[in-house]
Amino acid sequence: MLGYAVLFLIIAVVATMLGFTGIAGAASTIAQILFVIFLILFVIALLARAFRGRTPV
Repeated sequence: MLGYAVLFLIIAVVATMLGFTGIAGAASTIAQILFVIFLILFVIALLARAFRGRTPV
């Protein structure tokens, strides 16, 4: 999921440089949403691992 967020960020940057502001705005919004979802799932995974008694690697 983080890979998709980075991909949409790159698409937004390239679209901005080429002058496609509508596509750039949409791609940056999608990248932000995917990044937030990634962070939430990452924190949930860390908490689940901590509650099981295993040390984080």
